[in-house]
Amino acid sequence: MKGTTPAKAASARKKRRFTQDDFQLFLLSLPSTIWYLLLCYLPMFGLIIAFKKYKVAPGKGFLWSLFNNSAWCGLDNFRFLFANNKETTINMFRNTIGYNIIFIILGIVLPVALAIMINHLRSEKLAKVTQTAMFLPHFLSWVVVGYFVFAFLSTDNGLVNRIIMSLNGTPVKWYQGEAVGYWPWFLVFLHMWKTVGYSMVVYLASIKGIDESLYEAAMIDGASKWQQTRYITLPMLKTIMIIMFIMAVGKIFNSDFGLFYRTTRNSSSLTSVYLTLDVYVFNSMFNNPRPVYGYISAAGFLQSVLGCLTMIVANAIVRKVDKESALF
Repeated sequence: MKGTTPAKAASARKKRRFTQDDFQLFLLSLPSTIWYLLLCYLPMFGLIIAFKKYKVAPGKGFLWSLFNNSAWCGLDNFRFLFANNKETTINMFRNTIGYNIIFIILGIVLPVALAIMINHLRSEKLAKVTQTAMFLPHFLSWVVVGYFVFAFLSTDNGLVNRIIMSLNGTPVKWYQGEAVGYWPWFLVFLHMWKTVGYSMVVYLASIKGIDESLYEAAMIDGASKWQQTRYITLPMLKTIMIIMFIMAVGKIFNSDFGLFYRTTRNSSSLTSVYLTLDVYVFNSMFNNPRPVYGYISAAGFLQSVLGCLTMIVANAIVRKVDKESALF
């Protein structure tokens, strides 16, 4: 428009009215906004418990008990994470971080490989059946999975021991100390079996969104399937792979409680294998003579802060290497 200055154009944009399209978008986003406010932001006020000796006042509400019946204790609630002997503390953090590093690496390599292989299947029906079969374990509860594992590894009637005995072997007591060396492999396998399908679907959807003309041009130039994967598919998946990696790094101080507690049946003989931060906090609830609300809140607060810091550091490293692939 002639005679329109940048200042007038900016003023016109500011005076833009709330249109019907804006109202429809607002209605679409409203349920998600309410969900996040109620379940993500509002509970953050409960973090105060991490710095108080929370005591429930009979007949009073949560807020009254928190502000009038609970004294401030500084960082005392955080000290319980390090209250045990040095070996237990080191083992707890080593398991938490160590398993997550393995899960992060395999959680990128295996889903990407499976997504690429399924994408190359010529039979669309077989691809759908395979994809569904891999995705189904995601919906199973760890309680159910724990019972399945026990059906395989039970000392007396487990399927594995029955096979061993049929071959004239000696039954293995899988939930006792003699089988400690096997359990890290079991836990890694179970985690990947349950989660790889969900991640695979994400990568498979990204592969389906790649322009087919790129593959057609590569085929005309005589590129093999491996060359198409190396020079087209993987570079196109780089951004989503990095985003998934950064988000996974943000949970490196969390552990899947169901995996480590239910599948091992909390066997004391296997403590060195499955003791993670979440399992330790859960066991502290029963071993402590008084309520440990502050301990639980402190552990969750510590996990969130450390996870946020590691995610920021990972994102900063990615920005240094490839700014366009960074999450923020």
